[in-house]
Amino acid sequence: MEATVTEHRCDVAVLHLRGELDADTSVKLRAALDKLLERPVPRIVVDLTELKFCDSVGLSAFITSKQVIADRGGWLSFAGANPFLVRLLETVGLSRYFAIFPEVDDAIAAAQL
Repeated sequence: MEATVTEHRCDVAVLHLRGELDADTSVKLRAALDKLLERPVPRIVVDLTELKFCDSVGLSAFITSKQVIADRGGWLSFAGANPFLVRLLETVGLSRYFAIFPEVDDAIAAAQL
């Protein structure tokens, strides 16, 4: 899995994930999230457009980051998930705690409201 970050207006960071997120690759995700969590107010859109697979170990990185993000007044949202990932996020209940947008631009636009 590859994880890259781009900066956007409104102080939003977009974390682009590519490939497969599982026990073997979750270290890369955790490292990217840890760096983003150093910000005073983490505002993160996770771009899932090119993520093909995610298991429970991968999802746990988002869950453990949520408390830090909330404590600092920030947020984390998902964008561009394929049908498998949308179903996974809904099944494990993450859709109740994180906003899910069809496109990255939609998530960034919501940040401006």
